[in-house]
Amino acid sequence: MDSIIKIEFPKEFFSVQDTLECGQIFRFLPYKNGFKVFSLNKCAYCYESGDNSIIECNSFDKEYFINFFDLSRDYNKIFSAAVGENIKILSDAANAGKGIRILNQDRTEMLFSFIVSQNNNIPRIKGIIEKLCYSLGEKSEFLGEEYFSFPTPKKMAEKDVEFYKSIGLGYRAEYIRRLAEYITLGKINVESFNALDTKELKKSLVAIHGVGQKVADCVALFGFNRSDSFPVDTWIEKVYIEDFKGNIKDRAKIAEYFVQRFKQNSGFYQQYLFHYKRIKEKSTLK
Repeated sequence: MDSIIKIEFPKEFFSVQDTLECGQIFRFLPYKNGFKVFSLNKCAYCYESGDNSIIECNSFDKEYFINFFDLSRDYNKIFSAAVGENIKILSDAANAGKGIRILNQDRTEMLFSFIVSQNNNIPRIKGIIEKLCYSLGEKSEFLGEEYFSFPTPKKMAEKDVEFYKSIGLGYRAEYIRRLAEYITLGKINVESFNALDTKELKKSLVAIHGVGQKVADCVALFGFNRSDSFPVDTWIEKVYIEDFKGNIKDRAKIAEYFVQRFKQNSGFYQQYLFHYKRIKEKSTLK
């Protein structure tokens, strides 16, 4: 029988909720005092207790989840650098979101997931991905409950476009079906992209049918751990216009502006700013 272990980490620099709810992952759900988190065919129960965040997982998945939650990186250094920029919005955002960590997710799962995310809202994205896993993934069990793995591209390539439309993908159905086929046939090797520098990586991602600049930035940051990426969505555009007093209209150019300004810390700062702008506006609307 598989043994469940606990990984404990100071919650000051690992907020389970903030890390999961800042737009970088869609496969998680509330469970008991925290959340169940899914990646590929793995599952962990994550929650906070006292001064620590706790990850419960199968013993053989320990190293996977230590890497997944980026627990070896010193986020105090990143937080201090953000505050040291002496930019009020960034300092406020870093203090509000100092527990956010950038996840090291499976690159292929990330690519499919962020294609699903295009022009979509988070509840719908999560629902579609759940249907995809339920329909094509392998059944597993964790803490006495069943769940389904993210399906392999080969399994996904067996289904036609109509199937993907039937689970709510709409125009994205063709993109998902084609990507699954191309990966299965060896026309696209997602893992090989990791050998490229960030600029060439994003070019290769954008060359995939259905991948735009924002999706490429997200996959580069959350799948390939390229922290010199700065995804720009509605919230970040608001930050740029309202707090950085910018006047560029093109989101790709806004992303370039932030990367040139913040270099290798860009992705970490993006998560602080995204999280802060969103929670601040939501609290104002209440």
